[in-house]
Amino acid sequence: MALPSKFYQILVGVFAALGSFLYGYDLTIVAEVVASQSFNSKFNPSVTEIGLVASLLTAGAFIGAALAATISDLLGRRATIGVGGIVFCLGGALQTGAENYSYIIGGRFIGGCGIGILTMIIPLYQAELAHPDIRGLVTGLQQFMLGVGGVCGAWISYGTYIGFHDDRQWRIPFGLQIVPAAFLSGLIVFFPESPRWLIKKGKVEQALQTLARLHSAGNTEDAWVLAEHQQIQESVALEAELEAKSYTELFRTRANFRRIAIACAIQAATQMTGISAIQYYSVSIFEQIGITGEETLRYQAINSVIGLISEVLIMLFVDKIGRRTIIITGSLLMSLTYVISTILMAKFPASENNVGAHWGFIVMTWLFNFCFSTMGSLSWIIPAEIFDTQTRAKGVALATMASFAFNTMIGQVTPLGMANIGWRFYIVFVVSNITNAAFFWSFLPETGKVPLEEMKRLFTESPLFIGSSDTSKYVSHETSQLAWQINEKHQDVDEAKKEQVE
Repeated sequence: MALPSKFYQILVGVFAALGSFLYGYDLTIVAEVVASQSFNSKFNPSVTEIGLVASLLTAGAFIGAALAATISDLLGRRATIGVGGIVFCLGGALQTGAENYSYIIGGRFIGGCGIGILTMIIPLYQAELAHPDIRGLVTGLQQFMLGVGGVCGAWISYGTYIGFHDDRQWRIPFGLQIVPAAFLSGLIVFFPESPRWLIKKGKVEQALQTLARLHSAGNTEDAWVLAEHQQIQESVALEAELEAKSYTELFRTRANFRRIAIACAIQAATQMTGISAIQYYSVSIFEQIGITGEETLRYQAINSVIGLISEVLIMLFVDKIGRRTIIITGSLLMSLTYVISTILMAKFPASENNVGAHWGFIVMTWLFNFCFSTMGSLSWIIPAEIFDTQTRAKGVALATMASFAFNTMIGQVTPLGMANIGWRFYIVFVVSNITNAAFFWSFLPETGKVPLEEMKRLFTESPLFIGSSDTSKYVSHETSQLAWQINEKHQDVDEAKKEQVE
């Protein structure tokens, strides 16, 4: 018996998002690792070397994201996920068994390559499988599972931080991440391949069966499935003549250039919210206002749960409210939390030991994380849905590379910024969140519920400056119209058969 189509799409999306779980987990345990006494006494890293623990992961991810575009177009989306999981396992093993700092550095870079492959391919895979009506929900699973990984990483690392005083403080958090990576790599072969990739490779009948499993519980005669199948074939055939053979070709048309600019901008803007600074260096940031390391890890563990709740809400409402409203509102609210946090750090330094200020700062950090899911989720959803089949892999790869480039930069400058200018460093994030809201209000068209094959028209015909313009008139909903026509034909055939019987 076939599973209900919506449930099946979500099931596939959740399993694929185990790769995002790895990223969220790894991001979170870094704060505990670099703060643990056993890690510091064993390796005695300098400030720069501590920065490398965070930044080399993202540097490797930058490389991995670039490689994933080529691998996914050649071998398929599923194989790319499998490769990413295997590479991550290798990096995790080096970190877990490290006997000198070179193992840590090498393991972080190799693990980062795996992360880059996975975070690039997973939202692309999810978007190509999902029905337009629930694409935001399914693709939003990337950020949701990243949040689940963060919750697990936060509480596991907090437990090992207070429960052990030897190498288990950091070896256990490093080692546990290998398990879901191996699970993902081993079982991805049992899940469907992208129907768009199958059609691109000439496997038309297999693509139809996959679409039917995903969108009509296995019914290959369903009108929507047939319409979508036909439209994908036409779109792939048309795009084949204009396929981006190199990254430079992505910048040659108005539609492609706009999409590349928006995809890279949203990933860069997400990092400029300051989320990575808080995740990597929460201990040193909280010390600015007098909160100790153990307390910080506990509060950040609670913070991860708050973020997860927000990510669930985003998944439930992103297809109803729309992408633009969520991003703009979230950016303005994040800026407000930074304004208050900056004032608290400036007025109540660690030397004053003001409990009220401590709690004010903690609550603002929690509110920031709650609001961050607006950008966090949409930074994966939008790049995955706005490109054509022929350009999607390279476009998403560039956007993911932009994310990790800015993540690496934040990982390197945050410890230096907090050490040299203290609370003033937070002003950067006050300003960047305001500019994020202004940019996306100005240039991002609404993409919610737009079929993937109709994104090109939206980005070709809609004005460059969006502002308060209504962009729905640039969406034709051809798939729905074609499905209606096919359904009418089926009804005519059925009526003709009845008349013959009579």
